Amino acid sequence: MSSTSTATETILPAKNLIGSLRLPGDKSISHRYAMLAGLAKGTTRLTNFSTGADCASSLSVVEALGAKVVRNGDVIEVTGTAGAFQAPTAELDCGNSGSTMRMMSGLLAPHPHTFTLIGDESLSKRPMERIRKPLNSMGANIALTEGHAPIIIAGGPLTAITFDTPIASAQVKSAVLFAGLQANGTTTISETIRTRDHSEHALRAFGATLSRSSDAISIVGGQKLHAIDAAVPGDISSAAFFLCAALLFPDSNLVLDGLGMNPTRAALLDVLTNYGGKFNILNLEEKHGELIGTVSVQAPKNGLIGADLSGSIAAQLIDEIPVLAAIAPYSQKGIKVRDAKELRVKESDRIALVAENLRAMGAEVIEHEDGLDVPGNQKLHGANINSGGDHRIAMAFSVAALRAEGESIIHGSDAAAISFPEFYTLLNQIAER
Repeated sequence: MSSTSTATETILPAKNLIGSLRLPGDKSISHRYAMLAGLAKGTTRLTNFSTGADCASSLSVVEALGAKVVRNGDVIEVTGTAGAFQAPTAELDCGNSGSTMRMMSGLLAPHPHTFTLIGDESLSKRPMERIRKPLNSMGANIALTEGHAPIIIAGGPLTAITFDTPIASAQVKSAVLFAGLQANGTTTISETIRTRDHSEHALRAFGATLSRSSDAISIVGGQKLHAIDAAVPGDISSAAFFLCAALLFPDSNLVLDGLGMNPTRAALLDVLTNYGGKFNILNLEEKHGELIGTVSVQAPKNGLIGADLSGSIAAQLIDEIPVLAAIAPYSQKGIKVRDAKELRVKESDRIALVAENLRAMGAEVIEHEDGLDVPGNQKLHGANINSGGDHRIAMAFSVAALRAEGESIIHGSDAAAISFPEFYTLLNQIAER
């Protein structure tokens, strides 16, 4: 999504948030199901697949590799290639999706063809050396342009490795796991900080066997995948915006149905509980290794408290930090974020944009290389918000604007469609004005 977009969305202050929502499918799970379905034997049927443009990129890439993708109402059917991707006839366009580009690189590297993965302006600036290094150590031949896309893969046989992840990244872990699935030998990945485990659950759902110790995951190469039928849980990263919005208003009452409750993602609820939110989780069940439940949230009567995020919790909540920071001025203690340097190489420099937009709304902010400090007990006014073409910035400041004095205008608001096209419709649906 280009930062030069002229699309805008006007956000008016709200009095309350009340209602019940069922959110589109989890993006992280949708990506992985699409990719593994493309490699598997048979026809996978997916319901509640993410409606975002990023996950559509993953579907289009596996389709270009020989998988058959059929949309039948709200069901997406993917007939896989039974372990043998075809040579593409053109470059593989990953759009704005770093998940597609990084994880597909691992999935493609063992196949005996040449693949070129490209992306939009934003994706072409994001670091890709982090996946090239471990994949090349397995015997892959991956070329970059100054550490960035386009990625050119000359595929061929791979050999298993033992890999210590230098950064906390579920995408890097997934790329190596997907390559290890098709390599000769047993690939082991060690993590100092445990990252999202959707890939492990997805691989098991499609029939692979993995083993886990306290800080490492191993996969034996040469395993075959088979198709599944699955409903994708509601996206908890998307839910974060509505949960944070609900916490801004003491009389709010919000219910989210069918929400993904994976423990490596549900740390968000722990942090929001520390902020003062009250949550009830109902109808909890497990499907394909993923926990799904209904969540009701009520705001604290005496206002938000605040939070400190660093270390492993910052890594787990890397996507949610922008909205947590955007509501921090309304809390008592504010927020302190550290160990989140990864935010500077996302779709935008999210640390810089959060600071810029909070200051535009009248807040005091101290910016650090790996985080920021946002004091509490501040009042915000409406402002012109620069999304920077970043979906999470656009949505985070739409939430902050709900309790600001006066209207705010989100510039580049169509960035939200990258992950959550329904966002503004649903936000207006539950906001009382």
